[in-house]
Amino acid sequence: MEDNTLEKKYSKFIIAVSIVIPVVVAILFGVKLKDFGFNVEPLSFLPPIYATTNGITAIVLVWAVLAIKKGNQKLHERLMTFAIALSVAFLVMYVAYHMTSDSTKYGGDGALRYVYFFILVTHILLSIAIIPLVLITYVRALAKRFDRHRKIAKITFPLWLYVAVTGVVVYLMISPYYVH
Repeated sequence: MEDNTLEKKYSKFIIAVSIVIPVVVAILFGVKLKDFGFNVEPLSFLPPIYATTNGITAIVLVWAVLAIKKGNQKLHERLMTFAIALSVAFLVMYVAYHMTSDSTKYGGDGALRYVYFFILVTHILLSIAIIPLVLITYVRALAKRFDRHRKIAKITFPLWLYVAVTGVVVYLMISPYYVH
């Protein structure tokens, strides 16, 4: 299969996934399993786990960039695949938590409240934007279009890193307000 054909083959998939994931997450965010008669305990243990998953994702992303800068393409590929798997695991845990638990309100005030909401809003918006960027970057590598891969990776990497790091920051800022 010609490299350009591989990119074209996945383009509709990337568009679909980039639309479906945020829409489904938004819908499921508002769905509580107990409202449908499911007797499930709140999964209140998940936030520190998915925050840690975000932190590990950030470390893996930096490690992957260092690997490719050293010319270790195979390690880079494995680490990037692992980073995607971690992001998917985060998403599953995040949705599961919100389907079983009420949302936690941020209780801080003053300037810190504005900082929290700025970080939260940019984290959410960029977590939506990063989906197609990650998928396009990954497909370009699979297609061995490394010139095009590098070009978009220069945008994808810092945004994905920001999303991963701010996920941890948001958790740390809101964790004192979780009800257990």
